[in-house]
Amino acid sequence: MARIEFSEVRNIDGYLAAALVDMESGMLMAGDGNAINLELAAAGNANVLRAKMKVAASLGLDDSVEDILITQSKQYHLIRPLETNNKIFLYLVLDKAKSNLALARYSLRSFEKSMDFS
Repeated sequence: MARIEFSEVRNIDGYLAAALVDMESGMLMAGDGNAINLELAAAGNANVLRAKMKVAASLGLDDSVEDILITQSKQYHLIRPLETNNKIFLYLVLDKAKSNLALARYSLRSFEKSMDFS
C-alpha cells in the first residue's frame, strides 16, 4: 500500500475516512480512518466511477468527471478522479451533520494539487 499522508484532509470538518484508489482494479492504494471498511468501499466506488465514465462516453460527452457525490442520511461520500491520472481517485467520507460540502470539495482539490500522485 502506498504511503500517503492524509493529515491535510483529516482537518476537513466532519472527516471520517479517506482513500486513494486504483479505478481499474478497485484496489485500495492508501487509506486513513476506520469509520468504514475502506477496501470494500474502494472496490464498490471504483465500480461507480467506471459506470459513470462509461455512460459519459456512451452519451458522447466531451467532458470529464470532476467528482461524484453520494449523499446518505448521515454521510457524504465524495469520489474525485485525479486530474493528473483519472485511473486513480481520491475518496472522502464525511459526517454530513458536521461538514461543509463546498469547503470539503475545495480542500480535497487542494490536497490533490499538493501531493504527487503520478
